[in-house]
Amino acid sequence: MESISVERRSGLLRSAKSILKLELRDNYDVDAETFAAWRAGRSVKETVSVWGERAAARVAAGVVTRRVKVVSEPLSDYHRFILEASKPAIEAGEMMRWLPRRLVSTVSLPGNDFFVLDDEIVIFNVFGGDNQRTEIQFAQDAEVVKLCTGAFDLAWALAIPYDEYRATS
Repeated sequence: MESISVERRSGLLRSAKSILKLELRDNYDVDAETFAAWRAGRSVKETVSVWGERAAARVAAGVVTRRVKVVSEPLSDYHRFILEASKPAIEAGEMMRWLPRRLVSTVSLPGNDFFVLDDEIVIFNVFGGDNQRTEIQFAQDAEVVKLCTGAFDLAWALAIPYDEYRATS
Protein backbone atom coordinates (compact mmCIF):
# COMPACT_ATOMS: atom_id res chain seq x y z
CA MET A 1 0.00 0.00 0.00
CA GLU A 2 1.22 3.48 -0.84
CA SER A 3 1.36 6.40 1.60
CA ILE A 4 0.06 9.66 0.14
CA SER A 5 0.05 13.31 1.16
CA VAL A 6 -2.86 15.32 2.52
CA GLU A 7 -2.82 17.30 -0.73
CA ARG A 8 -3.17 14.16 -2.87
CA ARG A 9 -5.95 12.87 -0.62
CA SER A 10 -7.78 16.20 -0.96
CA GLY A 11 -7.40 16.12 -4.74
CA LEU A 12 -8.75 12.58 -4.97
CA LEU A 13 -11.74 13.50 -2.81
CA ARG A 14 -12.44 16.63 -4.88
CA SER A 15 -12.43 14.66 -8.15
CA ALA A 16 -14.61 11.76 -6.94
CA LYS A 17 -18.19 11.35 -8.13
CA SER A 18 -19.13 8.86 -5.42
CA ILE A 19 -17.76 8.67 -1.89
CA LEU A 20 -18.33 5.96 0.70
CA LYS A 21 -16.89 6.73 4.12
CA LEU A 22 -16.71 4.45 7.14
CA GLU A 23 -15.69 6.02 10.45
CA LEU A 24 -14.77 3.74 13.33
CA ARG A 25 -13.42 5.98 16.10
CA ASP A 26 -15.29 7.49 19.05
CA ASN A 27 -13.23 10.67 19.05
CA TYR A 28 -11.53 12.78 16.42
CA ASP A 29 -9.54 15.94 16.80
CA VAL A 30 -11.78 18.96 16.21
CA ASP A 31 -11.23 22.67 16.64
CA ALA A 32 -10.91 23.08 20.41
CA GLU A 33 -12.55 26.51 20.47
CA THR A 34 -15.59 25.35 18.47
CA PHE A 35 -15.97 22.24 20.60
CA ALA A 36 -15.64 24.24 23.84
CA ALA A 37 -18.25 26.74 22.61
CA TRP A 38 -20.67 23.89 21.88
CA ARG A 39 -20.03 22.31 25.30
CA ALA A 40 -20.80 25.70 26.85
CA GLY A 41 -24.20 25.71 25.12
CA ARG A 42 -23.53 27.69 21.94
CA SER A 43 -25.47 26.61 18.86
CA VAL A 44 -23.63 24.31 16.48
CA LYS A 45 -25.13 26.13 13.50
CA GLU A 46 -23.16 29.21 14.50
CA THR A 47 -19.89 27.32 14.71
CA VAL A 48 -19.80 24.78 11.86
CA SER A 49 -21.88 26.16 8.99
CA VAL A 50 -18.98 25.44 6.64
CA TRP A 51 -19.66 21.67 6.87
CA GLY A 52 -23.13 22.10 5.42
CA GLU A 53 -21.79 24.42 2.73
CA ARG A 54 -19.19 21.85 1.67
CA ALA A 55 -21.79 19.09 1.55
CA ALA A 56 -24.15 21.29 -0.49
CA ALA A 57 -21.35 22.05 -2.97
CA ARG A 58 -20.61 18.32 -3.39
CA VAL A 59 -24.29 17.49 -3.89
CA ALA A 60 -24.69 20.36 -6.40
CA ALA A 61 -21.71 18.95 -8.32
CA GLY A 62 -23.44 15.56 -8.52
CA VAL A 63 -21.27 13.80 -5.95
CA VAL A 64 -23.06 11.04 -4.05
CA THR A 65 -21.74 10.80 -0.48
CA ARG A 66 -22.71 8.08 1.97
CA ARG A 67 -21.19 7.92 5.45
CA VAL A 68 -21.47 5.37 8.26
CA LYS A 69 -20.36 6.27 11.76
CA VAL A 70 -19.74 3.27 14.04
CA VAL A 71 -20.37 4.60 17.54
CA SER A 72 -20.10 3.40 21.12
CA GLU A 73 -23.11 4.10 23.30
CA PRO A 74 -23.63 6.14 25.28
CA LEU A 75 -22.13 8.54 22.77
CA SER A 76 -18.88 10.34 23.46
CA ASP A 77 -19.11 14.13 23.75
CA TYR A 78 -17.52 14.26 20.30
CA HIS A 79 -20.30 12.16 18.74
CA ARG A 80 -23.04 14.09 20.54
CA PHE A 81 -21.49 17.22 19.00
CA ILE A 82 -21.28 15.60 15.54
CA LEU A 83 -24.85 14.34 15.73
CA GLU A 84 -25.95 17.96 16.00
CA ALA A 85 -23.27 19.39 13.71
CA SER A 86 -24.09 16.99 10.85
CA LYS A 87 -27.63 18.28 10.37
CA PRO A 88 -26.68 20.96 7.78
CA ALA A 89 -24.79 18.37 5.72
CA ILE A 90 -27.79 16.01 5.86
CA GLU A 91 -30.11 18.84 4.85
CA ALA A 92 -27.76 19.54 1.92
CA GLY A 93 -28.08 15.94 0.69
CA GLU A 94 -25.28 13.93 2.28
CA MET A 95 -26.49 10.51 3.41
CA MET A 96 -25.37 9.45 6.87
CA ARG A 97 -26.16 6.50 9.09
CA TRP A 98 -25.19 5.72 12.68
CA LEU A 99 -24.19 2.19 13.60
CA PRO A 100 -24.09 1.29 17.29
CA ARG A 101 -20.90 -0.65 17.98
CA ARG A 102 -22.88 -3.38 19.75
CA LEU A 103 -24.33 -4.37 16.35
CA VAL A 104 -20.95 -5.05 14.71
CA SER A 105 -19.42 -7.58 17.12
CA THR A 106 -19.57 -10.33 14.49
CA VAL A 107 -18.96 -8.13 11.43
CA SER A 108 -15.54 -8.03 9.78
CA LEU A 109 -14.52 -4.42 9.25
CA PRO A 110 -11.14 -3.03 8.17
CA GLY A 111 -9.01 -1.78 11.04
CA ASN A 112 -8.95 1.86 9.93
CA ASP A 113 -11.39 4.49 8.72
CA PHE A 114 -11.64 4.56 4.95
CA PHE A 115 -13.08 6.19 1.87
CA VAL A 116 -14.03 4.27 -1.28
CA LEU A 117 -13.96 6.65 -4.24
CA ASP A 118 -15.83 5.83 -7.45
CA ASP A 119 -15.66 2.09 -6.64
CA GLU A 120 -12.00 2.18 -7.72
CA ILE A 121 -9.85 3.71 -4.98
CA VAL A 122 -9.57 3.19 -1.23
CA ILE A 123 -8.02 5.73 1.09
CA PHE A 124 -7.35 4.67 4.68
CA ASN A 125 -6.88 7.23 7.44
CA VAL A 126 -4.55 5.83 10.09
CA PHE A 127 -4.75 7.55 13.49
CA GLY A 128 -2.55 7.50 16.57
CA GLY A 129 -3.80 7.32 20.13
CA ASP A 130 -3.66 11.12 20.30
CA ASN A 131 -6.40 11.44 17.61
CA GLN A 132 -3.87 12.73 15.09
CA ARG A 133 -3.70 11.18 11.64
CA THR A 134 -0.35 9.42 11.33
CA GLU A 135 -0.63 8.17 7.75
CA ILE A 136 -2.87 8.22 4.70
CA GLN A 137 -2.79 4.97 2.75
CA PHE A 138 -3.86 4.64 -0.89
CA ALA A 139 -4.96 1.44 -2.64
CA GLN A 140 -6.37 0.63 -6.07
CA ASP A 141 -6.06 -3.13 -5.75
CA ALA A 142 -9.39 -4.70 -6.79
CA GLU A 143 -9.41 -7.01 -3.74
CA VAL A 144 -8.92 -4.10 -1.32
CA VAL A 145 -11.70 -2.15 -3.05
CA LYS A 146 -13.97 -5.21 -2.88
CA LEU A 147 -13.18 -5.77 0.82
CA CYS A 148 -13.95 -2.16 1.74
CA THR A 149 -17.03 -1.84 -0.47
CA GLY A 150 -18.42 -5.06 0.99
CA ALA A 151 -17.71 -3.94 4.56
CA PHE A 152 -19.31 -0.57 3.87
CA ASP A 153 -22.41 -2.14 2.30
CA LEU A 154 -22.86 -4.45 5.29
CA ALA A 155 -22.37 -1.58 7.75
CA TRP A 156 -24.82 0.58 5.76
CA ALA A 157 -27.47 -2.16 5.88
CA LEU A 158 -27.12 -2.49 9.67
CA ALA A 159 -26.90 1.23 10.40
CA ILE A 160 -29.70 3.56 11.42
CA PRO A 161 -30.50 6.53 9.14
CA TYR A 162 -29.50 9.88 10.60
CA ASP A 163 -33.10 11.11 11.04
CA GLU A 164 -34.11 7.91 12.87
CA TYR A 165 -31.09 7.55 15.17
CA ARG A 166 -31.75 8.27 18.84
CA ALA A 167 -28.69 8.52 21.03
CA THR A 168 -28.78 6.51 24.22
CA SER A 169 -27.76 8.29 27.38
